[in-house]
Amino acid sequence: MIHFGNISQKQFLQEYWQKKPLLIKNALPNFICPLSPEELAGLSCEEEFESRLVTGSTNNNIWKITNGPFDETTFSELPKKEWTLLVQGVDRYIEDIYHLVNEFDFIPRWRFDDVMISYAASGGSVGPHYDYYDVFLLQGLGKRRWMISTQDCNLENYLSDTPLRIMKNFNKELVWEVEPGDIVYIPPKIAHHGVSLDDECLTLSIGYRSYSINEMSDALDLPQKSESNLYFKDPIWDSNQQSAEIPQIAIDAVKIFLKTKSLPDDYFGCFVTKLDSEDEKKFNERLHMDKKTFIEFMGNLKLDDPKLMDIAIPLNLECGL
Repeated sequence: MIHFGNISQKQFLQEYWQKKPLLIKNALPNFICPLSPEELAGLSCEEEFESRLVTGSTNNNIWKITNGPFDETTFSELPKKEWTLLVQGVDRYIEDIYHLVNEFDFIPRWRFDDVMISYAASGGSVGPHYDYYDVFLLQGLGKRRWMISTQDCNLENYLSDTPLRIMKNFNKELVWEVEPGDIVYIPPKIAHHGVSLDDECLTLSIGYRSYSINEMSDALDLPQKSESNLYFKDPIWDSNQQSAEIPQIAIDAVKIFLKTKSLPDDYFGCFVTKLDSEDEKKFNERLHMDKKTFIEFMGNLKLDDPKLMDIAIPLNLECGL
């Protein structure tokens, strides 16, 4: 579990989570990174992994992004500095990364999204930006300088004609340098800019999901809200709660957020544990079957015969399904 240093876990949950950034020095003492930069590059050459290469810097704001999978030629042609490799969802395939998430179980596990790992050559970054989700940035290898700002975090403050969301105006308020085992926590809508200080810089981003008001409304067939940029805000978590638990305070917070007095019994549990669309495509094998294989697969499940088909089929056809 994370060592918070001068503050307690309870204090972090009450005063920092979704409120303000925090540098946690030596958060995981004697941390040994499960992957090397070479191994990460190898993963980016595999079809299963979503990967990107970003080149550029804020010196001239000339940015380029390339999507993987890559090959050896790609890496041999990269410049010596100012580039970053990012690989998404590493926890889904690498067991050591999957188990690493246990260190963060003071946040409910159903809030967790994935672990992205990035390697950056000296001077490499993805530019100053902000996100709508929470993230713990664990330094795995090398050193990185993080610059933090609470100013101008709005959709109008982005450069045009760039393939990345790079903030036009970024006024750093905090500057932190991190080494292996250090963690930087970044709440939603806090601008951050991380720059590699050497050629060994590898960072693990433990990210948490964000739920927009329209996404949650859609799941309940509620009307769309005009405030489309509103996101659900967590209640203050109890430091003693079980990581898999969905406590009543979360359900109550959702009702307030959606301005509704009641919710279907299983709504919130189903909503927060569903696969996103990309994962559904990747992990639902039925989506990749031809008709014959699908019929055989479903037949082998030995499910009960569907009921009320004479009613359901005409209604589905009427709806265009």
